[in-house]
Amino acid sequence: MTPDISECERARVARDSRYDGRFFIGVRTTRIYCRPVCPVRPAKAANVSFYPSASAAEAAGFRPCLRCRPETAPFSPAWQGTRTTVARALRLIDDGALDDGSIDELAARLGIGPRHLDRLFQRHLAASPIQVAQTIRVQRAKRLLDTTDWPMTEIALQAGFGSLRRFNAAFAAIYRRPPSDLRRRGAADRRSA
Repeated sequence: MTPDISECERARVARDSRYDGRFFIGVRTTRIYCRPVCPVRPAKAANVSFYPSASAAEAAGFRPCLRCRPETAPFSPAWQGTRTTVARALRLIDDGALDDGSIDELAARLGIGPRHLDRLFQRHLAASPIQVAQTIRVQRAKRLLDTTDWPMTEIALQAGFGSLRRFNAAFAAIYRRPPSDLRRRGAADRRSA
């Protein structure tokens, strides 16, 4: 959310770094937008507009400043660095990208190579994309076990496993017991409550 106009104006003139990334300044005379910390001499107040994001400034017809480089503002994808790529990969994995696709396809969707994707996951999550996908599938399956009466085959397919056998093996490796054992315990707990 953008601070009020008078607060933005004070931050712009003072080049207050606390506001960097919180709003962007569009200069109507040059059609350029900047960060509040831009080293260029501030424009007249009558010639500026404030925007909550770089996208909003661009949508209004402004182009990015080459001096302060708005794409590197705090909280932008470039500022967050490789975490942004990992976050995008996690969203795609959570949406099932590795349930029916390969690591190569996921990496291609992210615009990087599969080895680089694996390195990023190791650096930020200390696990491979396959391990992360497996954990997400097992967690999804556990929620379905707890909240539905679906047959095991349906749970396996809905959780993203290609077969009941893979589901049982992955579940047993994590929980050290078959999924049917947890379902029986859950049913007994619900009856006694």
